[in-house]
Amino acid sequence: MVDFGQSDVVDLGYANPDRPYLGLEAMSFAQLRSRTKQRVAASPIRAGFHQLTVVRSGHGRAVVDFVPQDCRPGTVLHVRPGQVQRLPARTDGRLADLDAVVLLFTADFPPRIPRMFPFLDLEFGPSALRTPNGEPNGVHRAAVEIEAEYRLLGTTHGETAARVSAELLRQLLAALLLRIARLPRAPGPGSAEVGEVFRTFRREVERNFAATRDVQDFAALLGYAPRTLTRACLAATGQTAKQFLDARVALEAKRLLVHTDMTVAAIGRAIGFSEPTNFGKFFARETGTTPGAFRTRENTARLEPPDA
Repeated sequence: MVDFGQSDVVDLGYANPDRPYLGLEAMSFAQLRSRTKQRVAASPIRAGFHQLTVVRSGHGRAVVDFVPQDCRPGTVLHVRPGQVQRLPARTDGRLADLDAVVLLFTADFPPRIPRMFPFLDLEFGPSALRTPNGEPNGVHRAAVEIEAEYRLLGTTHGETAARVSAELLRQLLAALLLRIARLPRAPGPGSAEVGEVFRTFRREVERNFAATRDVQDFAALLGYAPRTLTRACLAATGQTAKQFLDARVALEAKRLLVHTDMTVAAIGRAIGFSEPTNFGKFFARETGTTPGAFRTRENTARLEPPDA
């Protein structure tokens, strides 16, 4: 991991110090804890890669985009590129003592197998899942196998053998991701396969949410009717296209309010509001509080010990 950030949020780009050519790094949580600088451990982190933590034992609490996530035996925590997280920690604020496998991988490392696409959506989904009681260690065993093969790669001699091992790691990761894809999810919107219309809309929202909050603009850009985008969003998230778009804008506002010292007016301009009053009304409608009150509340909570 390479720290190239200068602000409250520590921005991390992917860099494998041992195998620079490989888009995957596998380690135990204890190894992650020992190599993480104190400033990074105590800071919100935004990574440009996937971080998958499979917990076998221990307890801690992570936070992903302001949502607390309990890490306990059987937890699978998936933090995606661009999300802001705090690493799993104990109640005293120190990093948790977890028996867990941590996999860091780039977006293009998993194999591009068309038959897998309906089942895997690496850009979207819950941050935390739980393995069922019937087979609590199946996912963990798959993660351990990846960690073992990753260590073995360091002893491999010859270019062909190294390439075979790297490809094996891709396939093992695909198998793990498929195991995770079949873990039970809460019934309701988002529990079924995500359709291509929603994937396309979501990608475009990510690119242009600060430029327009009009669903018709996205519909025209993508060649769909607005009602088609809304049907796709309802199926995937339970939200209309407009609600999904506004929620993404509100999330970015929250990130900027808590993790930067930008003024409220500057934040509003950064996400597409020409008038601060319009931004204030929008934020209050989406979150139930004003931008200033949200910033104060979140910053105060960060200074208090957990569970205080």
